[in-house]
Amino acid sequence: MQTNASLIQGLKRKGVLNSDNITAAFLAVDRKDFVPLELQEDAYDDTALPIGGGQTISQPYTVAFMLKLLNVEEGNCVLEVGYGSGWQTILLSHLVGKNGKVHAFEIVKELCEFGNENIKKYPELFVRVDLRCQSAESGFSSAGPFDRIIVAAEVKKVPEAWRQQLAKGGRMVYPHDNALILEEKLPDGAFETKTYPGFVFVPFVYKG
Repeated sequence: MQTNASLIQGLKRKGVLNSDNITAAFLAVDRKDFVPLELQEDAYDDTALPIGGGQTISQPYTVAFMLKLLNVEEGNCVLEVGYGSGWQTILLSHLVGKNGKVHAFEIVKELCEFGNENIKKYPELFVRVDLRCQSAESGFSSAGPFDRIIVAAEVKKVPEAWRQQLAKGGRMVYPHDNALILEEKLPDGAFETKTYPGFVFVPFVYKG
């Protein structure tokens, strides 16, 4: 029988889950709490699952890989674009610690409620999260600059607001052209970019 622990062991064997803080977050947060009832038996499979609205809860391997690239530190202020099921949101909340904050956005209305209800299952982590049912295309300047920005849907073009609101020394991870992109903002404001191919995401929903 698959469990959250067996999912974690599988990710360790694949070599994607090898940092203490991300492993601790995966141990503290049960993926089963974030999938639809009819898919509960598949919660610990290393695969993406539909959650409604044409969206998915991402493959665990992909989430672990993105969090590894993001390299969240305690006390960080994080902008999450597309919180969906809320699973990654709570993982981020665990990673930022008591002094950190996660500002999470979701534009698909039916997922706003789904994710919100799931996140409430972890009240001690929910207090570190600010949920907003709206587009994140313009960022969230009043809460920035952000130490980290993570995007859960494939973008055709990165909104300039995200780069402007990323703090110097900050990291942004997003899907583009079937790859994950890591952008690091250097002290002079320039960006260093690395590309990791082989990842497929649902498309980013732009404002109408």
